[in-house]
Amino acid sequence: MAARVAFQGERGAYGEMAALQYFPGATLVPCKSFADVFEAAEKKKVAYAVIPVENSIEGSVGEVYDLLLLTKLKAVGEVYQRVHHCLIANKGAKISQIKSVYSHPQALGQCRGYLRKKKLEPLPAYDTAGAVKMIKERGMRDSAAIASRRAAELYGMEILAEGIEDRKNNFTRFLIMAPRAGDRSGRDYKTSIIFSVRHVPGALFGILVEFALRRLNLTKIESRPTKETPWEYNFYVDFEGHLGDRAVKQALAAIKPKTSYLKVLGSYKKASF
Repeated sequence: MAARVAFQGERGAYGEMAALQYFPGATLVPCKSFADVFEAAEKKKVAYAVIPVENSIEGSVGEVYDLLLLTKLKAVGEVYQRVHHCLIANKGAKISQIKSVYSHPQALGQCRGYLRKKKLEPLPAYDTAGAVKMIKERGMRDSAAIASRRAAELYGMEILAEGIEDRKNNFTRFLIMAPRAGDRSGRDYKTSIIFSVRHVPGALFGILVEFALRRLNLTKIESRPTKETPWEYNFYVDFEGHLGDRAVKQALAAIKPKTSYLKVLGSYKKASF
């Protein structure tokens, strides 16, 4: 039986494409919001959740990072999805008619230069493919959407322009989340953790040096407000290595007493482009 996999958005969303890339033949379950995606996996309505964590142009998806802090799900994989944006409108529409463009805020940001040059008003929608669906259902003639070619084909819409992202080397990184940690097979693993530190000089350095001493390569560090105390932050760190590795065990044991909070999201096979 094919695994059930949740993603955020409508059919044709980049999240669906990432899910199909990682789980060919899976039964895909579209969800309205990122919170709904997490909930579907937490309540075991699906086996896996596929969520975007960062884009190579626009950076991190803040809402998802906040949800990672709260979830009990474990990170079990990652995948890079190539993002190739199209300007999509109803059949017969001309680009000279278009005044406004709907899409997810991340997609609008990735096409900021194009929209400015064409003097098009960016308007946020909850999803790229959802914006295409909305424009079709409402019969909007003076509006377009930014989404994938797949979305245009699925909804029978017209592509007015293709490759409108400001940077062509545009990828979104998705994490695969599941109720239980994954099994280890092979090499080239990453581990993701979240921690906070006491508000004292050198606190963050005291954490990071433990990774440096053990030659563990940090691939990402992100800070997000704790939302409890002003100007205090949680740090999200990805580094190379598996929880079963001796150096990783030593590093986590060394940093735990130096943190005021430590959460291990999981270890997973590194994705490749």
